[in-house]
Amino acid sequence: MNYTKHDTSFYLKNFLAEFNNTPSLRKREIGVAPPFTSLCVASETLKDSDIKLCAQNAHWDAAGQFTGEISPAMLKECDVQYAIIGHSERRKYFGETNSGVNKRLKGCIKSGISVIMCVGETKEEREAGKTNAVVKDHIYGGLEGLAKADLLRYVTIAYEPVWAIGTGLNATVEQAVEVHKFIRGLLDERFGAGTSDKIRILYGGSVKPDNIDGFMQAEDIDGALVGGASLNVESFLRIADFREEL
Repeated sequence: MNYTKHDTSFYLKNFLAEFNNTPSLRKREIGVAPPFTSLCVASETLKDSDIKLCAQNAHWDAAGQFTGEISPAMLKECDVQYAIIGHSERRKYFGETNSGVNKRLKGCIKSGISVIMCVGETKEEREAGKTNAVVKDHIYGGLEGLAKADLLRYVTIAYEPVWAIGTGLNATVEQAVEVHKFIRGLLDERFGAGTSDKIRILYGGSVKPDNIDGFMQAEDIDGALVGGASLNVESFLRIADFREEL
């Protein structure tokens, strides 16, 4: 919940100026997810660029008696290409469940919007040795009833250890890779061998310019879901321009 329409426009104009002067970023897929109120101004600012526009959430219905919600149809009108679904803050503060995540995901796909589905455990769950159980619950619950073709076409998974978000704690590369491998195993188990090779799994947990290179050089980590570090143009661009080799 950051940036007004004016702030968003100012940020993106500065971002694009730097992006256009950084050739190494051409091979990266980059998306930004401003608040709902800034989506249309962001769409206008980004219309001639390669930057993808993302929403921070979405309802599952096209319209209806859902005061305060935003439908996939409304997002499409602002040229949104991705929606973040099941973010830990939505689960923690607003009571979103696997069932709701599943419905939101399917609603987005029905409208042709791709989804970044978030999964991950809290500090208490990790300390209790429940990481795998929680992640499995999120994966199976969030993707319940989804056709494999839709998974491959529309879904990206983001692993975000909740205990490493805004706490000053950082997951090690080894911890992140361990869970990413586990997620790939779940996808292959649910949708058939080799499925996970075609799915992008992002890491999101206090991603910063000084740790992104280590994560992105690791096996099974395909990208990053960036939080607070994306609020600064220079910081976000450095993350997007990660080093693939030491």
